[in-house]
Amino acid sequence: MLLDPGTGPVRAATYLPATPGNVLWGRLPCAADAPVLTVDPGTEVTVDTLSHEGLLEDQGRDPRAFFAAHGLVDVLADAVALAASDHPRDPGADGPHVVTGPIAVRGARPGDVLAITVVEALPRVPYGVISNRHGRGALPGEMPEGGVDVVSVVARLDASGARAVMPRAAGSERTVSFPLAPFPGILGVAVAGDERPHSVPPGAHGGNLDINLLQAGATLYLPVQVDGALAYVGDPHFAQGDGEVALTALEASLRVTLRLDLLPRADAVAALGDLSGPLVRTAEHLVPTGLDVDLDEALRRCVRAALDLLGARFGMDRAHALAYLSAATDFDVSQVVDRVTGVHARIRLADFDEPSDDGARP
Repeated sequence: MLLDPGTGPVRAATYLPATPGNVLWGRLPCAADAPVLTVDPGTEVTVDTLSHEGLLEDQGRDPRAFFAAHGLVDVLADAVALAASDHPRDPGADGPHVVTGPIAVRGARPGDVLAITVVEALPRVPYGVISNRHGRGALPGEMPEGGVDVVSVVARLDASGARAVMPRAAGSERTVSFPLAPFPGILGVAVAGDERPHSVPPGAHGGNLDINLLQAGATLYLPVQVDGALAYVGDPHFAQGDGEVALTALEASLRVTLRLDLLPRADAVAALGDLSGPLVRTAEHLVPTGLDVDLDEALRRCVRAALDLLGARFGMDRAHALAYLSAATDFDVSQVVDRVTGVHARIRLADFDEPSDDGARP
């Protein structure tokens, strides 16, 4: 079943399709961009997202032909429309990702914090793509093998729709499948100035974080950089392992419902400290992040962000906070393939006798 634009379940009263006029391709919004939608704080918006797999030039920029070669004839109408459009994307200078937005949130000002809660993430197609490209991923120069520029593995959903089944490798009798855990790899706010950022490296604006904890029920907190915040979503995943070592995970289009809440600066500082970059909350964890081109420095930045959070939220001095982190907190590699690498920590809420919930309350 395909969730073409306007068809199938749409959870929120406000709906934003991924038509060519509602998306950026390869770049992220900046202050100079006009919103395609404006909402009040607390509004839920159902947003269609598009995977770039099957749309890119090295795949023919013809999703019908690309997927037909893999035995699939059902292709999203908005994917076909975008690939056939004259959408301004320079494949030599821009990233691959399609992002829907930006969405302005009334009253948002620099210094505030935007809380983006993933309420629901529905697959729009019954298949996804995992790609490895020459010079990219965790093993550039080593994979793909045999001088091949791009390897695209197409996995299909099983009858339950809850697991992905990879095609059998040549000569193998084993079938490999794994559970779906859908989430948007890109969630963010616009940057100041009039230059759109490249879609690949994440930053203080969020963007291509690829944190697989951002599934339904999780909230991402981002410091607002421009009036209206100008939020966006893209890079939809059906599943991803920490690290995302091949370059992409199981990439496939999602229909995502987001709730956009606004925390005034004073409230945000009281609850989270002086937030300078992305922070995630799940039902069980607070998740500070660290980002840098060097993975070791990304880890150090994540540790510092965790220390700041524990001090601001729970009044811990840094010596005790560091001891707690060393004894009780996992530091995970978010991804190593997006130019800027990422590390995120999982601080258990239960360790501080704090109730778990799935709301936007920090």
